[in-house]
Amino acid sequence: MARKGLGRGLDAILGEQGAAPETSERRRDGVQMIPIGDIAPDPDQPRKMFRDEQLDELAASIRARGILQPILVRPRSDTGKHLIIAGERRWRASQRAGIHEMPALVRNIDPGASAELALIENVQREDLNPMEEADAYARIRDQYDRKPGDIADAVGKSRSHIANMLRLTQLPDEVRAMVSAGELSMGHGRALLSADDPVALAKEVVGKGLSVRETEKRAAGAVARAPKETGDETPAKKPSSGGAKDADTKSLERDLEAALGLSVAIEHTKKGGTVTLTYDTLDQLDDICRRLMGSAV
Repeated sequence: MARKGLGRGLDAILGEQGAAPETSERRRDGVQMIPIGDIAPDPDQPRKMFRDEQLDELAASIRARGILQPILVRPRSDTGKHLIIAGERRWRASQRAGIHEMPALVRNIDPGASAELALIENVQREDLNPMEEADAYARIRDQYDRKPGDIADAVGKSRSHIANMLRLTQLPDEVRAMVSAGELSMGHGRALLSADDPVALAKEVVGKGLSVRETEKRAAGAVARAPKETGDETPAKKPSSGGAKDADTKSLERDLEAALGLSVAIEHTKKGGTVTLTYDTLDQLDDICRRLMGSAV
């Protein structure tokens, strides 16, 4: 699949920002005044939540100054309508403002590149909540065969950030909903991944207003108690001295996870200890091997 637009951002495609006059030159470049009823949101748009107060503010601005930048759309041959690639918030606000048509830059872009551009716009403008961002990365990885490194380059984020966000997709639905609603932060979500019962601990975190550090301690404590409660004498992870990890060890684990983009577990023993790196994809395994062998990443 051709990687159209990958890493370029929207400015390179939209051109200069500002008003979109209805000149023949601009029309040759793809800008059209399209009836709002002929425009539809892309069901694969990464952003799912739109705040009413923000839409109302944007609608008031549109009434006063008009639409200062065209939205980006792609034609849909089966319906004759256009799907939004970037600018759904402007489209929704224009409906509230009573606008009947709006300037749009029409581009024949394949669905994969369209999804990437929609993600780039939202991430660059910080419009997504953590779960929307995580799900968007996962969809581009799975549906459009993009490696985490490619996604990182496209959106201007580090590989470790992409890897950490992708891990959030492993959370139970009930916890995901709490993260989406802003009841839990991304840091809380990451901490809950290691909990024996993420849903129960998430409810406790919300109910008691626990910090990320406190959540990490409770998650580690649950893991430490699990072998004793179940009678398992050969646990996969055996904590040092039979207790929860100390704050310094947990802090070091977090630092390593941020640097590597992987789940890291440090276990101390009387004769030394172990460092366990957990990978989710073969790409991550390849990256680990390159780092350990001293090759450039």
